[in-house]
Amino acid sequence: MPDDLSLRVTPQPVRRQVEERLRDAIITSRFAPGEHLSDRMLCDLFGVSRGVIREAVRLLEAEGLIHVVPNRGPFVAYLSAAEATQVYEVRAVLEALAGQGFAERASAEEIAELRAVYEELAATRPGSDRLVLLGLKRRFYDVMLRGCRNAYVARMLDQLLNRNSQLRATTLSDPTRLPQTIIEIRRIVEAVERRDRDGAWEACRDHVMQAARVALRILNEQAAMASRAAETAAD
Repeated sequence: MPDDLSLRVTPQPVRRQVEERLRDAIITSRFAPGEHLSDRMLCDLFGVSRGVIREAVRLLEAEGLIHVVPNRGPFVAYLSAAEATQVYEVRAVLEALAGQGFAERASAEEIAELRAVYEELAATRPGSDRLVLLGLKRRFYDVMLRGCRNAYVARMLDQLLNRNSQLRATTLSDPTRLPQTIIEIRRIVEAVERRDRDGAWEACRDHVMQAARVALRILNEQAAMASRAAETAAD
């Protein structure tokens, strides 16, 4: 359980701060999939009332980040391989639209900002802190969503990326994924620098599909291991 006092919040507005910090704790995997989020634990952690916690939980449940089990309470949502497949299918289209819009409408300053984030990512190495890597990817998308100049795509993709956070952490657990990710991100950056809308579309879509391939392989392997363990325990 996270014990970082930086999670505590101050008023103005309390509920929004709790919502944002609880969301951040989930999407950075400080709370693991399947972890129980009891009212008492969250109240102690954030230093707020039970009513504030329950309102934040309701909002994050609507986003798909939290699953509330009757008579047991809220848990961090877990994505199955089947659900992950659907998430990646939608994300591939939205991300391609964002990349295409960025190539067409981003300012020169925003393109330079995207390049700068890529250079930071390219300087990392396998084994780097996962939270640092996730933070760099988050910054990359923040720039892209701002520069694509499509509020609907930005809003939907931002919510989907939050839901997809567990999967990004999963793919980064594969030691071969980071070098390939850097290559894929470079293709996106180079396409937008050329103002190549079709190239940006293809590069973004390919990046998502490659990530999907790795994540689904790992999820299926984990499911198979869990099934074998259950069978062994039943013998």
